[in-house]
Amino acid sequence: MNPKMQAMLMSYFRAAMATVIAMYMSGNTNPKALLAAGIAAVAGPLLKALDPKAKEFGVKTKDDYSK
Repeated sequence: MNPKMQAMLMSYFRAAMATVIAMYMSGNTNPKALLAAGIAAVAGPLLKALDPKAKEFGVKTKDDYSK
């Protein structure tokens, strides 16, 4: 796995874990709610990865490869 992919996956993991831990520490121990929070937390980094304008993780366009 290349370093760029590792950085992206770590970004997803940190976002999800921080959200789940914060929710758990607030007293919500419902596994379904914790799972939903973890999935929702990944939405931000995932949307960034799908954005072609995001330089570090974004989807590449044809123009990006010609440079």
